[in-house]
Amino acid sequence: MSARGFLVGAPRSGSGKTTVTLALLSAFARRGVKVRAVKTGPDYIDPAFHAAATGREGLNLDSWAMPPALLDALAAEAAEGAELLVAEGAMGLFDGVPAAPRRTGAGADVAARLGLPAVLVLDVSGQSQTAAAVARGFALFDPEVPLAGVVLNKLASARHEALIRTAMEAAGIAVLGAIPREAGLILPERHLGLVQAEETGDLDARLAALADLAERHLDLDALAAAARPLRLLPASDAQAHALPPPGQRVALARDAAFSFVYGHVLAHWRRSGAEIVPFSPLADEAPDEGCDALWLPGGYPELHAGRLAAADRFRDGVRRFAQTRPVHGECGGYMALGRVLTDADGTAHRMLGLLDLETSFAQRRMNLGYRAARLLAPSPLGPEGAGVRGHEFHYATTLTRGDDAPLAQLADAQGRDLGPAGSRRGHVTGSFFHAIARA
Repeated sequence: MSARGFLVGAPRSGSGKTTVTLALLSAFARRGVKVRAVKTGPDYIDPAFHAAATGREGLNLDSWAMPPALLDALAAEAAEGAELLVAEGAMGLFDGVPAAPRRTGAGADVAARLGLPAVLVLDVSGQSQTAAAVARGFALFDPEVPLAGVVLNKLASARHEALIRTAMEAAGIAVLGAIPREAGLILPERHLGLVQAEETGDLDARLAALADLAERHLDLDALAAAARPLRLLPASDAQAHALPPPGQRVALARDAAFSFVYGHVLAHWRRSGAEIVPFSPLADEAPDEGCDALWLPGGYPELHAGRLAAADRFRDGVRRFAQTRPVHGECGGYMALGRVLTDADGTAHRMLGLLDLETSFAQRRMNLGYRAARLLAPSPLGPEGAGVRGHEFHYATTLTRGDDAPLAQLADAQGRDLGPAGSRRGHVTGSFFHAIARA
């Protein structure tokens, strides 16, 4: 089976990419199409919605954080057994960081590498014929990213739609869908993006409604016809860039407080022979004593800090585990390993106390961007001196890292030194950045 695909992009965030993507995935899946989705960039929330819509694992493809060989291997895996691959971009289609060509993190990088045409979602509120000029600019900007057509979003009236369609026809741009303003279905959001799929209690009903929206307002036959065969390249050294499993049996915190873990990371651990044993801190569960490594992913511990502070079995179990075996925390997991987490209301909550870290959400400060890390000591991320690429996105303020030694020397996407970061003490390590791949 040879998969075909396209990428759903937009001029900017907030244009409706996720709504259109989920509508397409849900509608094609309901039609019986073997559809698979990928998210370009480091977002760890949207892939869970993709998985719910398609019944297949979500996946990230990131042109900055992933060496090309790893990206190619993951794309090939995504295409295996699929008839249609739908990629959802992040931010604007060409938005990335200053970097080597096709290594900027932009959705356009992935589209060009895989030979995917772009379907442009345009929020046309407040404009009419000008939308055709915007679309024409996208069609001409990058010859390696052809424009399959546009989906018009937030149309005010039939007259509004007619004006734009006429201008698009004159510009030679295909209109592949037209969504009225009142038809939009809003998924609940919080400070890091959408409320997680597993927390959206009526998700099945919302996805069904999005499939209905697609049937009414999107030209599904034309969209399927616009998909092109994926350009898949052999990737002989891909595994050299995947994050190694931290142990043979890995205890993985997994619930609403700790859920941000990349699917490709877990898949590689399993392929390498590791067994992943989930447990729930919010249910006051301790890690399995038969495991030889413990991983605390990112998530929303700040929203559940009171419950975590009262989870005695969880606390005692992790502390006992850390006496003899490696424990690593990313972002929210890192904060939980610290001494104190202060929530947005200013209430201080006792955490695990395995690191000297104190963090606070009382005065929110956004920390966002790609990170290149050089490990200063052996850790579950790799040996001393190893390079790891990842991403940081949180609103916590670090009050103190105490006397703990740093885990890594950090740089941003342009190579600017950000200084030492993270913490390590004994068998315990942690950092705010989410590791994506070895450099």
